[in-house]
Amino acid sequence: MEFPLQIFYDGSCMVCSAEMAKYREYDHEGKLIFINIKAVDFCAEDYGKTQADFMARLHVRDAAGIFYTGVDAFMAIWQAYPDCSVYRLLSAAVGFPGINLLSRGAYSLFARYRHLLPKANDDCRDGSCDLRH
Repeated sequence: MEFPLQIFYDGSCMVCSAEMAKYREYDHEGKLIFINIKAVDFCAEDYGKTQADFMARLHVRDAAGIFYTGVDAFMAIWQAYPDCSVYRLLSAAVGFPGINLLSRGAYSLFARYRHLLPKANDDCRDGSCDLRH
């Protein structure tokens, strides 16, 4: 994996935005670039994906152009932090088979139903962020 990482997140999701704010706060080395996929000027096709792809799960792209999604995206983000950090420990822990399986299941449930969570603003009032397809 090559840094910096581009993190594609749903800025209208309060949980997602709060998580990205934490990552921003602790990214002292500038290894993370945050891209709000709900921004007016965001174009999914510029990255070879559809808006639905990005809305379905968290995406991270490294400097070599390799995409990581879901739990793998989180693990990639956590690798941006120093070895002794909580995030690096999380990355190692999620790498264990049983924990990895549980993490993937939990993330799949979150990703599938996050559209039910409160929104950060009214961007979704018109149904443009509806994930139920």
